[in-house]
Amino acid sequence: MGFKESLIEKLDGKIDSKLLEILPKGYQKIGDIIILSLNDELSGFHSVIGEAVLKMEKVRTVCVKTGGVTGELRKPQIKVIAGSEDTEVCHFENGVYFCFDIKKVMFAKGNVAERGRLPKQVKMDEVIVDMFVGIGYFTVPIAKLARPTKIYAIDLNPDSIKYLKKTLEKNKLKNSEQNIKFSSDHPNLKNGEKFGCVEVFEGDSKKIVEELVDKGVKADRVLLGYLPPPVESVQYAMKIVKRGGMIHYDDLIYSENDEKDIEKTMKMFEEEAIGAGFEGVELVNAQKVKSYRPKVDHYVLDIRIK
Repeated sequence: MGFKESLIEKLDGKIDSKLLEILPKGYQKIGDIIILSLNDELSGFHSVIGEAVLKMEKVRTVCVKTGGVTGELRKPQIKVIAGSEDTEVCHFENGVYFCFDIKKVMFAKGNVAERGRLPKQVKMDEVIVDMFVGIGYFTVPIAKLARPTKIYAIDLNPDSIKYLKKTLEKNKLKNSEQNIKFSSDHPNLKNGEKFGCVEVFEGDSKKIVEELVDKGVKADRVLLGYLPPPVESVQYAMKIVKRGGMIHYDDLIYSENDEKDIEKTMKMFEEEAIGAGFEGVELVNAQKVKSYRPKVDHYVLDIRIK
């Protein structure tokens, strides 16, 4: 019996029979927390639905989405409808732990393949700048599974920075040999907190990139993992990337116009690269991550700077 059928069985006689048909077919599970997406017509039955799910599944908390991700800090809109009010989790995937509070920090499970793909692109001894590190979606797998020399991890959201540090510690990256080896990098820079090869900075990534550039930092790879696409950050990525380096850019592409949309983004990158003194750019790979909304897909463009 599927999830929806089991839920209908649990709720038969507790809510109107017509509403049983609009119960969800499935759910999102992060750690030991379930997140439901419920039709607005079910808004008066959140508690009874949550309690039913709690009895069906081996979890400690059931939540419901009350809206989309909002604001510059990308905060989710989620509320607890059954079980424990503690919404901190430790999620494990691709050999890496991610620690966060689902009510404070966005975590897209649909990006799991991309979080596994990117570390495989990193070569030994690279210097990487992650301009929207979040809780370390890409920085932590790279630090744990690849062999970079240094990752500068930047984010404006204090909650993200808090859980990034917890995530780094959970993955045993705090006191590695790399931390000792690179602790004196750029001594005149206002240093962030170091966790192995990762140096964490809380603040505006554009300003921090400029400070890093002033201190002579040059990156083999720059991560621009943020949606909607961070167009205004491309010029700052160009300031710090090396010739021959890579920029990974998250983009939204209309599925019926994908080639033209990608071409448009590449033209923008070409103009920014030439303006920064480079010869141009090369699209190495256009990776579809997932569907973002009807007729729009989330892509990551791997772009080499010439």
